[in-house]
Amino acid sequence: MLQLKENGDESLELTLKCHKIVGGYGEGEALVSHEAICFYLTDPKTGIIREKGHELEGKTVANKVLVFPSGKASSVVQIDGLFKLTSNKVAPRAMIVKDVETVLVVSAFIAKVPLVDRLEKDPFEVIRTGNFVKVDAKKGIVTITK
Repeated sequence: MLQLKENGDESLELTLKCHKIVGGYGEGEALVSHEAICFYLTDPKTGIIREKGHELEGKTVANKVLVFPSGKASSVVQIDGLFKLTSNKVAPRAMIVKDVETVLVVSAFIAKVPLVDRLEKDPFEVIRTGNFVKVDAKKGIVTITK
C-alpha cells in the first residue's frame, strides 16, 4: 500500500502498511533513536530521557511518535517506567519499533500506547526526527509527512 502524495504546501506524505502489536491511534512529531530505550531511565514527570550517553539524552518522549529499535531492561522496570509516563501524561503518543520484544509489548499494552512494527519500508530510512507521523495501529497504517 505504499503511497506517496505531494501536498499543496510542498510537503510530502508517505503512507505505509504496518503490523499492529498494540491497537490504537496516535500522532505527533517523530523522535527517532537508533538505540534501544529503557522507559525507567526517563523522568516520569517530564518524559526527558536521563540515560547517560544515550543518543536522546536530554530529549523528551512526551507526546512524540517514538521510533526506536527495541526496548531494554527487565519487565518490572520497563513496565513501571512507561506506566509512570502515561500516568503523568508525558508518554509517547505511539511507538514504532524494528525488533519487538515481549516486555515492550506488555508495557505498551498496560500503558495503552499504540505499538507497531514491520513497516513496508525501514522506519530508520523513511522517518526523521521532526517529521509529523500518524500511527493507526487498528488499520495497520503509518503516515509520514515530511
